[in-house]
Amino acid sequence: MAKQDTINSTDTAWMMTSTALVLLMTLPGIALFYAGMVRKKSVINTMASVVAIAGLLSLLWFAVGYSLAFTPGTAWLGGTDRMWFSGLNYLKEAGLVAVSHVAPNVPESVYAMFQLTFFIITGALIVGALVERMRFSAMLWFIGMWSVVVYAPIAHWVWEPSGWLVQMGVLDFAGGAVVHINAGVSGLVCAYMLGARKGYGKEPFEPFNLGLTMAGAGLLWVGWFGFNAGSAVAADGRAGLAMAVTHIAAAAGAMSWMLGEWVVRGRPSLLGLCSGLVAGLVAITPAAGFVTPQAALVFGLVAGLACYWGATGLKRMLNADDSLDVFGVHGIGGIVGSLMTGFFASKSISGVTGSVAMQALGALVVIAYSGVMSAALLWVTKLIVGLRVDDNSELVGLDVSQHREHIAG
Repeated sequence: MAKQDTINSTDTAWMMTSTALVLLMTLPGIALFYAGMVRKKSVINTMASVVAIAGLLSLLWFAVGYSLAFTPGTAWLGGTDRMWFSGLNYLKEAGLVAVSHVAPNVPESVYAMFQLTFFIITGALIVGALVERMRFSAMLWFIGMWSVVVYAPIAHWVWEPSGWLVQMGVLDFAGGAVVHINAGVSGLVCAYMLGARKGYGKEPFEPFNLGLTMAGAGLLWVGWFGFNAGSAVAADGRAGLAMAVTHIAAAAGAMSWMLGEWVVRGRPSLLGLCSGLVAGLVAITPAAGFVTPQAALVFGLVAGLACYWGATGLKRMLNADDSLDVFGVHGIGGIVGSLMTGFFASKSISGVTGSVAMQALGALVVIAYSGVMSAALLWVTKLIVGLRVDDNSELVGLDVSQHREHIAG
């Protein structure tokens, strides 16, 4: 507990705003972004998956997730002091409020809610790899278990001061490894274990409405200012720099993907522009508080091309129906951004020195843990409820087979 007058009201206001911005990235950002890319018969299921994840993971964060991720415990996992948000008190008459050792200038309730939005969006990102064929119940079982067993420990390793990766010097300002590599690898494992959608590679899968995807991408771009600049946990110069580099990287990513696609395919596409801006945002995420605006331009340009390859050439090499390119964009973008952070991190900005080797170690640890545990949890889920809908349900579409709803027209 701390005295109320030690709380910085400006920092608190910015963190509350950032929390709303990051939640906006999922609801409705990710829901629209993904729903526009699937076929018409699975749009409602895709949106329902994102909404249900937001609800389920909010309760899991409240119950156990926050405490396991962000309280002191061991180098591997936090303690139990904050389960059910125990101790997140505000005592008006005594003039006291709970604060976290990670963010002592804002009420702990605000910091816990800010980190909740990261917890939600990471689970929601995985949906893009499993759309149009996974049972709704299986998706909830898997994402629920994954968020507690995989996300919470990795967040502790990288972001809680006693975590073993942060102690070794791994840098991740806002989630390149914790969010994007983590979700990307899990998505790839889901794609392999579920198998391809019926007709994949043999018939065209027409997106329902790329206008929705563009609206979702726009919300992601705007919300990402809360994602990255909010991770400064203060309304200060670092937050301002993080906002600037975020925007530059997004713009460069969109242009880079567009030009790459223009050269390879002979024409640019709206989907490519949207994917490119997300690629730039993903790549700058681990570096946002550590690099210059000039470096951010390089991040975006490299990520746009790398993720274009990840969603095309690499995807064919991996032979996995990662339906909406979760690994190709988030996994590859997160890996590229994490490695580049080691090279471009400026000590004059951040007070720390980057190491490409250490960043590679951090990425490999997350890839290995997320990959192995995702496979194990999918196996457990298969035993509980099964993973995939039957052939007829997939043919009809998950909107009708899972929810008895459909889009009119």
